Amino acid sequence: MPFLVNGHTVDDDLLGAEFSSIKSYFESLGNVSCCERDDEFRGYARENMIAKMLLAEEAERRIAAPSEAEIDQAIERIRQEQGEFQFQAMVALSPGQMETVRRDAALNIRTQKLLEEQWRDLPQPTDEQLRQFYQDHIAIFTSQPQVRASHISKNPGKGESREQAYQDLCEVRRQLLGGADFDEMARIHSDKGKEQIDLGFFKRGEFPEEFELVCFSMQVGEISPVFSSTYGYHIAKLTDRQPAVAKPFEEIRELASQLWLEEQRKAKTQELVTELRKTAVIEEVPETAPVAGA
Repeated sequence: MPFLVNGHTVDDDLLGAEFSSIKSYFESLGNVSCCERDDEFRGYARENMIAKMLLAEEAERRIAAPSEAEIDQAIERIRQEQGEFQFQAMVALSPGQMETVRRDAALNIRTQKLLEEQWRDLPQPTDEQLRQFYQDHIAIFTSQPQVRASHISKNPGKGESREQAYQDLCEVRRQLLGGADFDEMARIHSDKGKEQIDLGFFKRGEFPEEFELVCFSMQVGEISPVFSSTYGYHIAKLTDRQPAVAKPFEEIRELASQLWLEEQRKAKTQELVTELRKTAVIEEVPETAPVAGA
């Protein structure tokens, strides 16, 4: 639902875009499926938009307007990030769209300068602080577990019998369990080329979920049952496994320093937002009353 921040409207389009961005981020981490956390993400989107509006308003009050050259540079960065075709499509959406883009770029420049002013006096972390940060966030610095697998795959084409392909792989599996060499059977029976028999090491998120669920559930040396994915039928053999391992502190010191500083900046930004919210007026936009007789 739309709302007002100090009289400025945050409409459904802005909220929807922020919601989509947040959900996509969590999906990329594998922390969400379908709609289970949508209400939570809508709450995040609302809070983020309130913070953005308050920071932009404060930036307009405290920071001088950027020069045309600064705006031109910001527009060029947008053009490079999006690509020429997508950028031109965006600015052609409606008359005056380029002016809107330039206004938004100018406001973003002022907001960034406001934040940099807020962060200016942040100290560099001490060795003790970095080591504590490393311990508190050890999961960030830990490699993901990986497995190595070989596989045999059959993907029946149009007009081919899926049942026959399944039965063929069942017979292959019986021979494998009887001692047949996996790689040799794969070269004879798999639709994939020989270079795709050994898949090497991989972590979760690199292959279809149904394939990974089977591989990560097996023991080294184990041969899977025949199973299906969107790419056909498979038999997998797990050939190796690498556990999650924390990287040594000295190896990730620079990254830890960057993440520590990012965390401090977020905290300082939140301090400013909290202060601005004390005098902010947040109002819900009432739903339009239905037209009589409609």
